[in-house]
Amino acid sequence: MQRAAPQEFDRVLSSMCTEPHPAARDAAERFLATNPGDPATYAEIAELEARAVSELGRITGLDEATATGVRADRPTEAAAPYGYVTSGGTEANIQAVRAARDRRRVADPNLVVPESAHFSFNKAADVLGIELRTVPTDDDHRADLDAVAAAVDDQTVVVVGVAGSTEYGRVDPIPELAAVAHDAGAYCHVDAAWGGFLLPFTDHAWNFAHAPVDSLTIDPHKCGRAVIPAGGLLFRERAGMNALAVDTPYLETPSQASLTGTRSGAGVASAVAAMDALWPAGYRREYERADRLARWLATELRERGYDVADVELPIVVADVDAPTFERLRDRGWRISRTGSGLARVVVMPHVTREMLQAFLTDLDDLR
Repeated sequence: MQRAAPQEFDRVLSSMCTEPHPAARDAAERFLATNPGDPATYAEIAELEARAVSELGRITGLDEATATGVRADRPTEAAAPYGYVTSGGTEANIQAVRAARDRRRVADPNLVVPESAHFSFNKAADVLGIELRTVPTDDDHRADLDAVAAAVDDQTVVVVGVAGSTEYGRVDPIPELAAVAHDAGAYCHVDAAWGGFLLPFTDHAWNFAHAPVDSLTIDPHKCGRAVIPAGGLLFRERAGMNALAVDTPYLETPSQASLTGTRSGAGVASAVAAMDALWPAGYRREYERADRLARWLATELRERGYDVADVELPIVVADVDAPTFERLRDRGWRISRTGSGLARVVVMPHVTREMLQAFLTDLDDLR
């Protein structure tokens, strides 16, 4: 049998995943045969998962939230994050909605999301039997607060804010969304699956320390440089995790809160290794590099006459016409489109100035 080889990243400009950090690769290999879904049996990976959750809590401001009193309008608990390492953002988002539904306990539950929200919320609504209310974004592709306020009612279980949208890299007004949610008696969930390892180095208000959000998604296997699969779900309160727990009588562990049951020890171990190696200085360097590169690419495209969206996080969106877009793909460039048909480039750690210069050279050749 011919030995298969993975795709190279040298022309991948559309993915929110990237090459894992070398330390993450090594850790993943050591823990390939472990299952965090049964922590009593696999005690070593359970300890690593506790470390992963603690580090994710620090990155997303849970320790600062306690110190600054953001918890004050919610039940007071000890300064500890609650959550687990998921298979990715989709599982984390589904579980956040599930926890909100089961904690809220209303007759006809609904969730409110901006149109910029990830398609995992469509899955969550379908799987959980919840009405999905999608509201418009404003002219800058952020959640429209008036539209959100008009959509919530006494049956809303959760309001979703996006911190690093998949199309434009936008950050919703998270404190204001949390206020709207709590005024309606609902929970507030933040989807920072992609943006969570970039936003700590910006001035955006997006995490537990900035607003009384109740749950948050952040994926180590995206900008966190862990191997796939390694997502993350965090709750401000233990009750969020408790709402997800089911009995597991035939395991050594009596209950389980995850959705997938058996999970990847490799993902957990790699997440810890990557965060140990990169937080905070390495992640800051990568954010600053990606930000500079995205802004450079946006300027180059504008100088060529393309209409380019403002860069907020390192995603570049431009109005490349459909025939040129397809010819770029024919030359091997892995690029994608927004819902409105604009070309989209995500500047991940594997994306270099040389790659983007080659992309621009091909673009010039095709014009």
